[in-house]
Amino acid sequence: MGAARCKFFDQILEQYQVVQHGVSMYFGSTDRLNREHLKRLKALVKRTKTPFLSDHLCWGSVDGSYSHDLLPMPYTFAAAKLTAQRIREARDTLEVPICVENVSSYAEYHVSEMTEWEFLREVVERADCGILLDVNNIYVSSKNHNFDPFDYMNGVPHERVGQIHIAGHSKYEKYILDTHDHPVLDPVWKLYAYALKVCGPTNTLLEWDAHIPSFDEVHDEALKANRFIAQALKGGRRPLSQRAKREAAHA
Repeated sequence: MGAARCKFFDQILEQYQVVQHGVSMYFGSTDRLNREHLKRLKALVKRTKTPFLSDHLCWGSVDGSYSHDLLPMPYTFAAAKLTAQRIREARDTLEVPICVENVSSYAEYHVSEMTEWEFLREVVERADCGILLDVNNIYVSSKNHNFDPFDYMNGVPHERVGQIHIAGHSKYEKYILDTHDHPVLDPVWKLYAYALKVCGPTNTLLEWDAHIPSFDEVHDEALKANRFIAQALKGGRRPLSQRAKREAAHA
């Protein structure tokens, strides 16, 4: 970052709590973790004072080559063990709790030994880390692979959910795609409401990456999430974000 960008970045840090979210850790890859990348990432972690760091439960690199894509995992016990080991190693190096995000997927592996939500549970229990629960990704994958998204939600270790993502998606003839370029659809809002019911009110991020409309329209969409959270709070459930962070921290 140049001096001007650093100054602007520091002004943001003075006004807001920043929580780092990445797309390049590739916890599911078999390559060794990139120590130089971790070194630079740790410096940024210290600068932002992020309370935790999140990245995706996926793979995306082979022999030092990076696909720059979030590729789905084979849901095997061997993959869960290796992935958990890499999460622990990254956490020990970065010295902050880690949450892993479920990705949307468009292909499955015949070698899988369990469902995606069972795999997610296996990984986070082995790694003793948190979950960034992407509700839209659950819905997208459920339609692409023909499973009940509420079964997924019921199978997640709710006490480990430290953050929730919601977003829009695009429908095609044979599949739906996680595009982040539309308002959140009604079935995703229903799944989000259920997530808040079983996980408790949890800090939430609305993702909108393309075809971005006016600020007011995006803000109105974000305020919908606030209304769902307020409704969940009326139910008497305490927010789980702090509990989840403790679950994700070192033993």
